[in-house]
This record gives sequence, structure tokens and C-alpha cells, in this order.
Amino acid sequence: MNKKKSWFDKLAGQLLGADKKFHEIHMEREVLDGIMDIAQESHPREFVALLEGKIKDDILKVDGLVFLPSEASHEGAVMQIFMRPLLTTTVGSVHSHPTPNASPSPADLQFFAKNGFFHLIIGFPYDELSIQAYDGFGQPTDFIVV
Repeated sequence: MNKKKSWFDKLAGQLLGADKKFHEIHMEREVLDGIMDIAQESHPREFVALLEGKIKDDILKVDGLVFLPSEASHEGAVMQIFMRPLLTTTVGSVHSHPTPNASPSPADLQFFAKNGFFHLIIGFPYDELSIQAYDGFGQPTDFIVV
């Protein structure tokens, strides 16, 4: 049986991200510093943003943040994801937890599955040690600050 993909399958894979492969994740220092600053300024409310980046040479490089209209409280943050531009280069998300627990909730896991390859949760006190990274399935993953 011929396993050659149709043009529709290729296009769907590109749009849904199924063809994206990378072996390493690099995050720009400026982006990480911005995440920590915004989380500290937002406390005790959560904040939420999308991570912007691209995959090149098997490396996912996170190089920016995208903010959409959102509502936040000390119990959660909700982003108006339907307002994301169609041609965006978002690769995942970041949000804060006002407690030291940076584990994803069931709602976080549902969001991860639908919105990219790489997700961050930063817990109080909002420093590098309080950041946890996850893949789109909610499994812990690593990244390198560059």
C-alpha cells in the first residue's frame, strides 16, 4: 500500500503542527526575564500569554510573547484564544500560578493539547527555579536559556 501523503494531508499537518519536529528548545533570556517580571507584577492574579517562536534545524526557538485579551483572578486566567491571528507564529503558552505549585491543572492540560508544542507554568515566587515546562501532552520537558 502506498503511504504517500496527499496535498490535503500535508496542508492539514502543517496547519495543525503534526509535521513539526524538534529535539531541543531554546528560549531567549529576554523572554524568560519578561515572563518573570510580568508574573511578579500580576501577583496575586494569574497572567497568561502565548509563546512566539519557530522551528529551525530541529530546534524550537522561543523568541517572543503574544498577549491576547484575557481575564485573570487569583484562581485562574482565561485568554480569548479565538482572537489569535491566523498567521501567528505561536508555539505554546505561558501562565502563572500565585502559589508555588507549577503543576498543570486538568484545564491547563486541555489547553496545552489544543495550543502548541511547548508550555510554561511559573509559580510563586516567579523566579527561574519556579518555572516548569511541559509539552503539548502535559509531560515535563526541558529547555535551554540562550
